[in-house]
Amino acid sequence: MAKQGIHPDYHTIKVVMTDGTTYETRSTWGKEGDTMTLEIDPTSHPAWTGGTQKLQEGGRVAQFNKRFAGLSLGKK
Repeated sequence: MAKQGIHPDYHTIKVVMTDGTTYETRSTWGKEGDTMTLEIDPTSHPAWTGGTQKLQEGGRVAQFNKRFAGLSLGKK
């Protein structure tokens, strides 16, 4: 026998993209008829638009390379 009341409510919401376009989808977010306004989406995020990514400028690898740039570990 299936358990009752263990799943979240799955309903229709409206999503507004950063460029103003909208679409309807089903989600567990909010309640029936709510509108989700996105701050970042594939039309504005650098990973999809080809813009500069901050992760490459100050990420872990960049910090490591800057810190150990003068260290030589090669065979002599």
